[in-house]
Amino acid sequence: MSAIDLTLIGIGTGNPEHLTLQAIRAMNAQDMILIPRKGPGKADLAELRRAICDEVLTGKGTRIVEFDLPVRDERTADYRQRVDDWHDEIAGAWKAAMAEYPEASRIALLVWGDPSLYDSTLRIAARLRPAPRVAVIPGITSLQALTATHAIPINEIGAPFLVTTGRRLRNEGWPVGVDTLAVMLDGDCAFTALDPAGLHIWWGAYVGMAEEITCAGPLADVSERIVRMRAEARERHGWIMDIYILRRH
Repeated sequence: MSAIDLTLIGIGTGNPEHLTLQAIRAMNAQDMILIPRKGPGKADLAELRRAICDEVLTGKGTRIVEFDLPVRDERTADYRQRVDDWHDEIAGAWKAAMAEYPEASRIALLVWGDPSLYDSTLRIAARLRPAPRVAVIPGITSLQALTATHAIPINEIGAPFLVTTGRRLRNEGWPVGVDTLAVMLDGDCAFTALDPAGLHIWWGAYVGMAEEITCAGPLADVSERIVRMRAEARERHGWIMDIYILRRH
């Protein structure tokens, strides 16, 4: 595979109105856009990307190429090793998809939210050989969409906040030195492991999308409701993407 120009385009949370003009121009400048398929349980994610392409591509010069995203092997005990191996497999899947049209030199991937926030697309791109020339088009993050839908600022005046994962919150507890946390990638509702006294939560799933659901209030009052809403939404859609902010008073 000869050197290519690879553009990673942040597309927000799946709402076509989250696309910037820069993103739309970049999509229309591509020879190829890669769309991952994550299996039947997450077919909506590929469909959303297709719908975005249908809506904003104005010409017929951009090919849409779909590929099956490898499944992470959870049998390896070391989490970091599991992720590294998975990223190697994904890079291989990208390379195979790109090879379908070797004449394509401008290739893009549509990235949920923004490639800079808890997303590994840039790390996977770095594994390609020969190394592509990489450009990033920023997108609206799920964190921005969450604060917008709840109409709140992420930080208190002059105070820091921390963006972390559900895994770290559950395993390590509340980090020292901050009173506001933004928690992503939490498949197990790690907030249920905290002492809820003095904590307020702003939660949302599918933020910015037609399926958006939200809940906010003192953690002691709404924790069980969020767990129930999350389980019901996952059962209904087959997948879920959610995020929340916790603030200690």
